[in-house]
Amino acid sequence: MVASAAASAFFPVVAASTQTNAKTTTMMLGGGTDNLDTRGINSSKSTSSGGLKVKVNAQAPPKINGYTAPAEIVKSGDETSSPPARTFINQLPDWSVLLTAITAMFLAAEKQWTLLDWKPRRDDMLVDPFGLGKIVQDGLVYRQNFSIRSYEIGADRTASIETLMNHLQETALNHVRTAGLLGDGFGSTPEMSRRNLLWVVSQMQVLVDRYPSWGDVVQVDTWVSACGKNCMRRNWLLRDSNTGETLTRATSKWVMMHKETRRLSKMPDEVRAEIEPYFMDCDPILEEDSRKLPKLDDDTADFIQAGLTPRWSDLDVNQHVNNVKYIGWILESAPSTILESHQLYSMTLEYRKECGKDSVLKSLTSVSGDASAGSSFLDVGDVECSHMLRLESGDEVVVKGRTEWRPKPVNNFGTPGQSPVQSL
Repeated sequence: MVASAAASAFFPVVAASTQTNAKTTTMMLGGGTDNLDTRGINSSKSTSSGGLKVKVNAQAPPKINGYTAPAEIVKSGDETSSPPARTFINQLPDWSVLLTAITAMFLAAEKQWTLLDWKPRRDDMLVDPFGLGKIVQDGLVYRQNFSIRSYEIGADRTASIETLMNHLQETALNHVRTAGLLGDGFGSTPEMSRRNLLWVVSQMQVLVDRYPSWGDVVQVDTWVSACGKNCMRRNWLLRDSNTGETLTRATSKWVMMHKETRRLSKMPDEVRAEIEPYFMDCDPILEEDSRKLPKLDDDTADFIQAGLTPRWSDLDVNQHVNNVKYIGWILESAPSTILESHQLYSMTLEYRKECGKDSVLKSLTSVSGDASAGSSFLDVGDVECSHMLRLESGDEVVVKGRTEWRPKPVNNFGTPGQSPVQSL
């Protein structure tokens, strides 16, 4: 658009038939204007050679906004003036239009320049509280903020354990992507993608100090470290972004699986060389719970929930059930009396087998300690539960786990775990 305006300033379009109220210029050379030659024009007197005559009061057709204004044929008495001929003078550009075009170009360039952020970033700069993350601590830690949404809280008006686990998983994937290591798989590096390998979690340990509430902004830091020859450890630290209070700590172990055979694989040297520069030399954020997880069956379990089937939305891009969904299935068999009176604060999971869209599962829970299957748990302190998720057809174990629960804090109604709705 700017280019066309500038071009039109240099080559204005002159109408074939124009009219003007001013005095007109009469030019004659050899009896007409068709073969007009302007190389010998003298505006103050006529030349001695040839028949060229130019009136001293000649004027170029008026211009409006850079375009030659149409001049009408004006009759004055018996005289009728003809339209002005095209000359070098009346084809000169209107410099005001050209100046306007150049100014518009500079203003557009200045606007684009101001939209770019050329300021150097620091590790302590504020982060967008709605999901934009960044690399900190010499490129080894990935940090991302999350705002707790209304649909992420439960009956206790706090975020659920599944919400927190989803945030941990999201930061792990964004860490890989931001570091430039994301291949064509779900969290796989380029070298892993070439070999049809993907990451799968084998163990997870979570400790919750406090659950955030609706509207809270939480800050999640995640980093990776070496763990044996064919394993990688990932840690998370979740804090309140306003106060810095620690809310949740988690650590996990990850191994590689072949996409086609669905068997565990050793870590190739090329993959190790690809991810080792991002390893932090540090201990796990949580001391590992080395207690053996019991294997439950229909006789040893206190609570059983059968007929659990995955929905299409429960599958990830690798076509198996997302590991966060297993946590929800485990809690399906937890007694409702514990869920109402206690709060989950510790969880240890051991993933043994993946399941797909056609799997049918059974959830088993056993309550240990002073609690019994028929207790209301209101007068019981901490409660520990053992869990197992297995396929209904056969004894194949999908997940084994252990959870620890503490009494819910007394709310404004003076009753532990009572919600405002229940008090009405």
